[in-house]
Amino acid sequence: MPRNVVVVLLDSLNRHMLGSYGGAEFDTPNLDRFAARSVRFERHYTGSLPCMPARHDILCGSWDFLWRPWGSIELWEDPITRYLQQAGVTTMLVSDHPHLFETGGENYHTDFTAWEYVRGHEDDPWRTAPDPSWVGAPAVEATESWVARHYDTSRTWFKKDEDFPGARTMSEAARWIDEQAPSESRFMLFVDEFDPHEPFDVPEPWMSRYDPEWNGPKVIWPPYMGNAVASGAIDEKTARHIRANYGAKLSFIDHWFGRILDALDRRGLWDETAVIVCTDHGHYLGEKDVFGKPGVPVYEPLGHIPLMVSWPGVAPGTNSALTTTVDVFATLCDMFDVSVQHRTHGHSLVPLLTGSTSSVRDYVLTGVWGRTVQMVTESFKYVRAPRNENRPLSMWSNRWSTMPIHAMPNVRLPKPDSRAVLDYMPGSDVPVIRQPFERGDAVPFWAMTNAGEPRDLLFDVIEDPSEDRDLCGTDLESRLIDVLRSALSAVEAPLDQLERLAL
Repeated sequence: MPRNVVVVLLDSLNRHMLGSYGGAEFDTPNLDRFAARSVRFERHYTGSLPCMPARHDILCGSWDFLWRPWGSIELWEDPITRYLQQAGVTTMLVSDHPHLFETGGENYHTDFTAWEYVRGHEDDPWRTAPDPSWVGAPAVEATESWVARHYDTSRTWFKKDEDFPGARTMSEAARWIDEQAPSESRFMLFVDEFDPHEPFDVPEPWMSRYDPEWNGPKVIWPPYMGNAVASGAIDEKTARHIRANYGAKLSFIDHWFGRILDALDRRGLWDETAVIVCTDHGHYLGEKDVFGKPGVPVYEPLGHIPLMVSWPGVAPGTNSALTTTVDVFATLCDMFDVSVQHRTHGHSLVPLLTGSTSSVRDYVLTGVWGRTVQMVTESFKYVRAPRNENRPLSMWSNRWSTMPIHAMPNVRLPKPDSRAVLDYMPGSDVPVIRQPFERGDAVPFWAMTNAGEPRDLLFDVIEDPSEDRDLCGTDLESRLIDVLRSALSAVEAPLDQLERLAL
């Protein structure tokens, strides 16, 4: 087993735009450089979505999108860092991810040996006033005047490449490898980098790299919607511009990711250190005329994600086994020989890396709480939509917190009421509040964002990767309904999930 591990999570990293996965639209030389020494997983999928639920998958190892929308580490579970701490492993977090330090994500960092929070990304409330020395450019003009964003203030403090949060995060991680990574004990470095997540804002000449002809304010905040061009919300030129700005940020963070690779080279750590590059999800940039992460099914651009692992003693190559985010947690447990007490859903990737097996799972469950539930098998993706106005539905949580919606500050999580009961999470004897939602009830934000009329969908993702041919209504759907029902029962999903999905 490797002695150490470095995990680099790049938020909203689109698999199909990386050179190592066949992308030619944007430049990713350092990710390609890393891929050249790695096992590239070809069928890696999301589990719980979006940002914090995915981090829960990776750090706690259990799918939680069937139970709650977004939240902290709960009382019945512990993160991998707690177990590594007990095993004497040094753990370090370097991150500019603002959700880790706000309501709904505030205790994911607490069990790391140490952590470094790089300030100023997205809606991080970092500064109360603009930099008084800033005049004119480089700050970009706000494109959504109805939304007051902390980034508009923070951005005035970024003068050069090195000032941007992504660059600072990668530099801090490289510095830790150079100066503080222990030689006498094992370590895990977790780099949680918010780029290339929006705002798609980077300094020149990066900013105009892929759309040099654009005139006017840069559009750095993409819409979250389907039928974006068809509805007239944005025109085709703006759609291309938003995509180009994502590409600029991707190439920018790829450049700074090279600092981590250089530090590993300088310390000579490759022979004893596993390095994992992963993401939480992709980001729609016009595929099927969808932008952002709105309430639409988890199509391939969002859910089929990259995973690359450099493993000492294992030759570079590809692996076509079906894997998902909770499997990263299981791999870390296997690598450091730790056993956890709460129920988990992952399978270690070590047997795949060493070649002792060709498969670790038959299916992946993925989705956003309160939306469609999706199952991915070796060949197919089945999207099961809720019925009966998306009810019944329950939220299970003792912390009762969720992400703040900065664009809608008055939107709050409904509080538990007299219908709430104490129940038990699968595999746990810790009581948890289960709040039911019936027809007419206000529900948490994520369940309000099913765009249009959700419907069942079935795709052969091998033969039809663009998901153009819906196979619902065939005998295959009948078989997959039974598989999905069994999969949900196997993880002891709430009974109201089966009811709302008519299973």
